Amino acid sequence: MSHAPQIKIPATFMRGGTSKGVFFRLQDLPEAARVPGPARDALLMRVIGSPDPYGKQIDGMGGASSSTSKCVIISKSSQPGHDVDYLYGQVSIDSAFVDWSGNCGNLSTAVGPFAIASGFIDRARLPENGRFAVRVWQANIGKTIIVNVPIANGEVQESGDFELDGVTFPAAEIVLEFIDPSEEGEGEGGGAMFPTGNAVDTLEVPGVGALTVTMITAGVPTIFVDAAAIGYTGTELQDAINGDAKALAMFETIRAHGAVRMGLIKDIADAAKRQHTPKVAFVAPAAAYTTSSGKRVEAGEVDLLVRALSMGKLHHAMMATAAVAIGTAAAVPGTVVNRAAGGGDRSAVRFGHPSGTLRVGIEAAQVNGQWVARKATMSRSARVLMEGSVRVPADHGP
Repeated sequence: MSHAPQIKIPATFMRGGTSKGVFFRLQDLPEAARVPGPARDALLMRVIGSPDPYGKQIDGMGGASSSTSKCVIISKSSQPGHDVDYLYGQVSIDSAFVDWSGNCGNLSTAVGPFAIASGFIDRARLPENGRFAVRVWQANIGKTIIVNVPIANGEVQESGDFELDGVTFPAAEIVLEFIDPSEEGEGEGGGAMFPTGNAVDTLEVPGVGALTVTMITAGVPTIFVDAAAIGYTGTELQDAINGDAKALAMFETIRAHGAVRMGLIKDIADAAKRQHTPKVAFVAPAAAYTTSSGKRVEAGEVDLLVRALSMGKLHHAMMATAAVAIGTAAAVPGTVVNRAAGGGDRSAVRFGHPSGTLRVGIEAAQVNGQWVARKATMSRSARVLMEGSVRVPADHGP
């Protein structure tokens, strides 16, 4: 019996913010996977090691969490004034599904360094030392992201002393600018910043009750709810939520009903096919707590506390796209997030998450009576973990 050899595909394994993913150049993918469709999805699932009923992704590059079950495809930009197109796939761990409905803000950080190192930027444009602004077109949602990458001796600088809560080791600081994160994009979920037209809504959730929520589309579609209304304090760490099947079911019910109200899906049953978005987050006023690493965060260090779920589990830190949503909602008086932060007008917010704190700068304003966000800014870091090739069995897909 003959056996086909494995397929060898050039790839780079990178950390971006508090996530990890496998990065590909579009031209390096097998021809059938260079276009959207079953062949591409099957390839990426096999690379990551999904679907895995054991939930471990042992036979792939995935790390058995929403933060590490990710793939990125980069190509020369199709958009004027941009350097690269960035396409992001969130690979389900235990089911045969790749969600293309949103962006990964954390991995956006790594897109800039990858673009430079992979030859998408003319080296004559790079400074010998300083920063280079890689203009990225986020193809999933039709948005511009500017990734300000530090350059040292003509190369991407990866080492440094910038510390990011949720990441053990320091690295070079990369500043992300999410441009017009609340304006209508080309991807799913584009539209008004508040899809219902309201900064606050009452969401009827079977088995939970009537919840006061803020549903916002900025960075990533997100449903915000008061922690106290669902029995939490906002100081919870992963084990308090992820080990509680009843809690996870409650959050998924909230997410599904919120997705319908936001116009992201037509029927509750469709939520299972759109796992990456919207996000659900619960917020609380500032309070002291101990992070997952044992570090103490005092109430005076933050404006509020936020915990967010991604792919059905409480995130160990904070998704950068959700951080954009948090900052934007905090800037609009009267939202659930703004109230938790103490109210008033804001151009920045610092919030506490399970791994520490994060600051987001936001430029928001009312235009013709509607709130819009012009830009959200935050600092992250990125690093190449491994580069070379990934291998997948030749019979990986259709």
